[in-house]
Amino acid sequence: MSSKSTFSNSTSRSYATALYELSKENSELDKVEENIKSLSVLLNESSDFKDMILSPTVNKDDKKNVIFSIADKNNFPKTLKNFLGFIAIKNRLFFLDKIISSFLNLVSTARGELKAKVVSSKKLSIDEQKKIQSELSENFKSQLNIDYKHEPNLIAGLIIQVGSVMVDTSIKTKLKKLEKNLIEV
Repeated sequence: MSSKSTFSNSTSRSYATALYELSKENSELDKVEENIKSLSVLLNESSDFKDMILSPTVNKDDKKNVIFSIADKNNFPKTLKNFLGFIAIKNRLFFLDKIISSFLNLVSTARGELKAKVVSSKKLSIDEQKKIQSELSENFKSQLNIDYKHEPNLIAGLIIQVGSVMVDTSIKTKLKKLEKNLIEV
């Protein structure tokens, strides 16, 4: 792992820990978690928002104003609004995606939840995701949070990972195994 990647991961974890502790101290953890999830959706679905955050040409005051506008419009708790303003002023918004991920991991770990990664070849509906989450929770005898990703190049099937347990039913993997077997023959 490169030192730059390690730095960004440890910095993101530090910011996430600070947000977690402040949210908990101010009894706003549930509200902050809810709003941070909606901010994550915005970050992943709005290329304009993501580009603005990552752009070195947009000055930090403009970024802070955009963040405050979003926070006000969506009634973000004061703790989250101030935190986002702080990282905007410190020019650390480019860490936002990693901070969000680290924060959600902290919340999940504190609740004793396991995290499952689910990758599918077809776009799964919310109901399908909930059904998978329910079945996995039952099988692992623990509450599970699903980190879902749609990846059409899998051709068909699912990849599910919970901790060190991985189930890969994707056609892409099966084709790679078949190709490897044919080359060895």
